[in-house]
Amino acid sequence: MQYLTTNKKKPAQGKAPGGFVMYDGPSAIDGAPIVVIATLKSSNRKTGDMVQTWILRADLSPLDASKQRADVSICGNCPHRQNTGGACYVNIGQAPAQVYRSYKKGNYPAFISGQHDSFFMGRKVRLGAYGDPAAMPYEIAERMTNISLGHTGYTHQAARKFFDKRFLTLCQVSADTPKQAIKFQKMGAKTFRVALEGDALMTGEIECLSDSQGISCLDCGLCNGIKQNIAITVHGSRLSNFKSVRVAA
Repeated sequence: MQYLTTNKKKPAQGKAPGGFVMYDGPSAIDGAPIVVIATLKSSNRKTGDMVQTWILRADLSPLDASKQRADVSICGNCPHRQNTGGACYVNIGQAPAQVYRSYKKGNYPAFISGQHDSFFMGRKVRLGAYGDPAAMPYEIAERMTNISLGHTGYTHQAARKFFDKRFLTLCQVSADTPKQAIKFQKMGAKTFRVALEGDALMTGEIECLSDSQGISCLDCGLCNGIKQNIAITVHGSRLSNFKSVRVAA
C-alpha cells in the first residue's frame, strides 16, 4: 500500500540569490578550470523562464577564453565556435560575460544539496545556455535534472573518447548534417539537427516547435535526450557561416 508524502519539501523562503555555483573544478574535456553556474531568472523568449546553466572557464572571461581559443575547455570541438569561424548564435559579450562578472564578485553561493533544492522545485532547467553540458561531471547535471520538473540539453561531444555516455539520457546530440544525425541515432541518441533553410525533415524528425509554432522550450520539453529527434533551421547573426548538406530527396 502506498501513502501520501509526509515530509514534504517546502518552497524556498525569503529573497532568492541570482543563482548558484553548481560545480567548480576541472573540465571533463581537458582538465582546465571551469565553473557551472545556474541562474534562476531568464527573459529569453525562446526558452521561457527556465533555470539557465552556464559552463564557463573559471579563470578567464568568456571573451578572453574565446580569443585565446581556451573555450575548448567548455565547448570542446563544437564546429560552431566563433573563434573558428563558426555560426554560434550566443553573444559572448552579453549574458555569458555578465554571469562571469557576477561570479567573480562572489554573487553566486555554492549550491548545497538538500539546502537549496527548493529553488529548483517546479522549475525546468536548460543545461548549457552557454557551453557544453558534457564538460561537467555527469553527476552535476543529473543532480539538477533530478530536483527539477524537467530539462533541455544539447551536446556536441558524443563522438569524443572522454564523453560520458550517460549524457545520452539527458541531452540531445547536436548534429550538423543528415549523416551525423543517422550515426548518432544508431548509437541510441536523440538528435538535434541544425539544417539549412528550406531543408527537408528526415524520417523520425520533427521541426523545433519554437520555430514552427512559437512554443517555448519551457512549454515544449522535447529536447531532454529521450523523447524526439528534432531539426531546426540555422539561425542567429552568424548563420551565413554554417556549412551543411541537405537531406537527399
